[in-house]
Amino acid sequence: MFIDDTISAIATAPGEGGIGIIRLSGNKSIEIANKIFKPFYKNSIDDYSNRTLIYGNIFDGDSIIDEVLLAFMKGPNSYTAEDVIEINCHGGFISVKKILELTLKNGARLAEPGEFTKRAFLNGRIDLSQAEAVIDIINAKTEQSHIIAQNQLEGNLSKKIKELRFKLTEVLTQVEVAIDYPEEDIEFITYKELIEKTECIQKEIINMYKTADTGKIFREGLKTAILGKPNVGKSSLMNSILGENRAIVTDIPGTTRDVIEEFVNIKGIPLKIVDTAGIRDTDDIVEKIGVEKSKLHLKSSDLNLVVIDTSRELDDEDIEILQSVDKSKTIAILNKIDLKSKVDLKTIEKYIDEKNIISISALKNQGLELIHDRIEDMVFSGEISNTSDIMITNSRHKDAIYKAMTSINDALDSLGQQMSYDFIEVDLKDAWSSLGYINGDTVSEDLLDTIFSNFCIGK
Repeated sequence: MFIDDTISAIATAPGEGGIGIIRLSGNKSIEIANKIFKPFYKNSIDDYSNRTLIYGNIFDGDSIIDEVLLAFMKGPNSYTAEDVIEINCHGGFISVKKILELTLKNGARLAEPGEFTKRAFLNGRIDLSQAEAVIDIINAKTEQSHIIAQNQLEGNLSKKIKELRFKLTEVLTQVEVAIDYPEEDIEFITYKELIEKTECIQKEIINMYKTADTGKIFREGLKTAILGKPNVGKSSLMNSILGENRAIVTDIPGTTRDVIEEFVNIKGIPLKIVDTAGIRDTDDIVEKIGVEKSKLHLKSSDLNLVVIDTSRELDDEDIEILQSVDKSKTIAILNKIDLKSKVDLKTIEKYIDEKNIISISALKNQGLELIHDRIEDMVFSGEISNTSDIMITNSRHKDAIYKAMTSINDALDSLGQQMSYDFIEVDLKDAWSSLGYINGDTVSEDLLDTIFSNFCIGK
């Protein structure tokens, strides 16, 4: 499926740089490029071999716009599987903008967000999960998240989905033969054999689903809220984790009045850290807004770091915060261990598991590695390895696998009760269709538009 029109866009980030790239894709790419580009050594682009880098000038009429290197790739051996031109000019706002305008004036139209990758999908060069991996590579915050995205781009997830759908097809074929030819002298597969084959598929789908929560963390970051009453060392903890003085630290309670967000890499795990305002009752209108935001982050976070000042006795505000958090996703940080402790540890253990209570000194950078180790343990939970070739990182994929898993479970229930093959066929087809939703075999045009709208214009 080749699209008729030719699109153009700037493929590099805005601002000054060594190189700026304008990309064209479509059946008029070479024709448009020949109108504005003159090589130094031959008459036109057509005189050069395919996949050649050509040195020349971009012209607007008789005026030279820039000295460039132009690459052209004949379809289908290109990113979009169409004719592609890439013009490498000097980086900077004016050069790239002028060249883009020239391509539009000579017959191209401005590309929509993600349209180059969308065309690669529509033309069959990549499937939908590989297309989504492109944006994951661009947005990767850690080396591990980049590796996972690269594996997906290489087709590891696609291969697994195709393999599972093939196995489902084999089972479905045997079920449909039994439905279509009930009175023929054919050796049908037994319920026992169907159960064994379906259980093998179920096990593989469940194993994939188990990676989803950890995969989502690698893709989007672990949303981590630093909580506590005022002046317990929340901002000092954030600065220590980041390795820079990002948050203002003073002895005055209520210094942090709004949330501060930063990304940090801890043992390959991307953390989106939020330093919140101290939670306490206050009459200050601005501080009160900050406190309300802190409480919202407490509910929506993936991980809570509750900071407690060990140099002071626990009070009602400390207890209220400990009571309000989900203990399964909370680490209690006992700060200021360099001072004499006045905290009753047994009281804290009523609300937080002992293994999730860590003593540190944010001021002297003591004990931070213990926090790093505990976060790593909580993310992986001892169940999955961060070197897994296939990890579900996308919420859309997770939802599709969950639906497939539900349909497989229903099919096994029906098989266990030796119900009619017609019921079993419906559930197996639902599972097959849900898996196809991941690689794009069973998606609607509206969904494609939504997915690719999240891409940048030139990708």
